[in-house]
Amino acid sequence: MKRDPLNLNQKGSEFPLVLGRDVSGVVMECGLDVKYFKEGDEVWAAIPPWKQGSLAEFVCLSANEVSLKPKSLSHSAAAALPYVAATAWSALVNTCGLTLENSAEKRILILGGSGGVGTFAIQMLKAWGGHVTVTCSKDAERLVRGLGADHVVDYSAGPVELALGTLEKFDVILDNVGGDTESWALGLLKPWSGAKYVTLVTPFLQNTDLLGVADGMMQTGITVASKALKHLCKGVHYRWGFFIPNGAALDDISEMVDAGKIRAVVEAEFPFSQVPQAFQKVEEGHARGKTVVQVTGGGGDHAGR
Repeated sequence: MKRDPLNLNQKGSEFPLVLGRDVSGVVMECGLDVKYFKEGDEVWAAIPPWKQGSLAEFVCLSANEVSLKPKSLSHSAAAALPYVAATAWSALVNTCGLTLENSAEKRILILGGSGGVGTFAIQMLKAWGGHVTVTCSKDAERLVRGLGADHVVDYSAGPVELALGTLEKFDVILDNVGGDTESWALGLLKPWSGAKYVTLVTPFLQNTDLLGVADGMMQTGITVASKALKHLCKGVHYRWGFFIPNGAALDDISEMVDAGKIRAVVEAEFPFSQVPQAFQKVEEGHARGKTVVQVTGGGGDHAGR
């Protein structure tokens, strides 16, 4: 329903379903009202979930969802950034209110910092002058320190909440892990200081699948409202974060990439013929960056994830 709300009965409008959210490629054609882009431009984008995905020869997007690709990146490297960049931007900028101007005084904790969102968030926050603490496994410590993390806590060395509890409290927590982290993570925030906890692991899709669209959204609203109120009484702000396509944010991020402040972290790259193996790699978890698929076809070379 979200992908095609006005043509639900149009035969062939939904299947085959094209997967993939990130894309980097070349503009083949523009609509009459598109002024900012032209044929031949190298662009990147994060495709919204209500549209078909990026693992295809051609992708159709709105102009406000697209940005000019960083000149310093290949298409394969560029395809590793838009989705995680838009997700991190939504959580940290839109939800937590962090900016270049106010991040220098902030202590930020990233739970699960070695994946796609975490590796991007570390670099963006360090470029803005924030103090970043990261949790990850021992074998990912070198990676996150290389991206600029100030302090790293190995979650495999013992109860991570005990190790984090010995540190100075935080202004912002970005939770990429979920599970039982909510039961202890909010206690790591500075109370009554406007501190915020934002989790990217929400029950929104599960509620919708189990209860349907209307009841699922109602249950989701009740859950987030009750949690927000509960923690507000303790002096901290509880929020959910969601991916939001944002071409304007990608413009800013592109400048940061070309300035050498952010680099793409690609863990593995597959040809289009090995898309099943690429998804198997993603399903294994414990990511060290992003998995990229190289697509070659009628639209030229581009990459998607």
